Amino acid sequence: MVLEFRAGRADASPGRELLAELNALLDAQYPGRAARPGSVTAPDEMAPPHGRFLVGYEDGRAVAVGGVRHLGDGVGEIKRMYVVPGARSRGVGRALLAALEDAARDLGLTRVRLDAGPAQEHSRALFAAVGYRPIAAYNRNHIAVYFGEKELPVRP
Repeated sequence: MVLEFRAGRADASPGRELLAELNALLDAQYPGRAARPGSVTAPDEMAPPHGRFLVGYEDGRAVAVGGVRHLGDGVGEIKRMYVVPGARSRGVGRALLAALEDAARDLGLTRVRLDAGPAQEHSRALFAAVGYRPIAAYNRNHIAVYFGEKELPVRP
């Protein structure tokens, strides 16, 4: 598996289409979410100069997306991570998370946070496996049951 992550926009193709898939999945998992979404992030929040949005490609095909946005005081938030069904359970999510952490470092951030709902069991297991520790709720996402944070080690 060879993955390439490229900067993109959440409101431009192919990010827009993959985020639509993510929204459809979340709406199915959480009835009522379409009318009352959890944590909403605008495309510009995940764009330079204070954020990044990445698209992961495998063999030229977009298979993953995710973003990072600046929260303040050296802290960022990982947002909108999604891996297409055919690319799951092959390390794509882990590679995407690592690429987003690198993007956060490039933004000058020293810590990142994220949240997840009860249906994201695999995501929560991944977060724990790569060093996220549970923290108190840091936002008002009524869907989330997990809030995590990770210090970003300085690159060697």
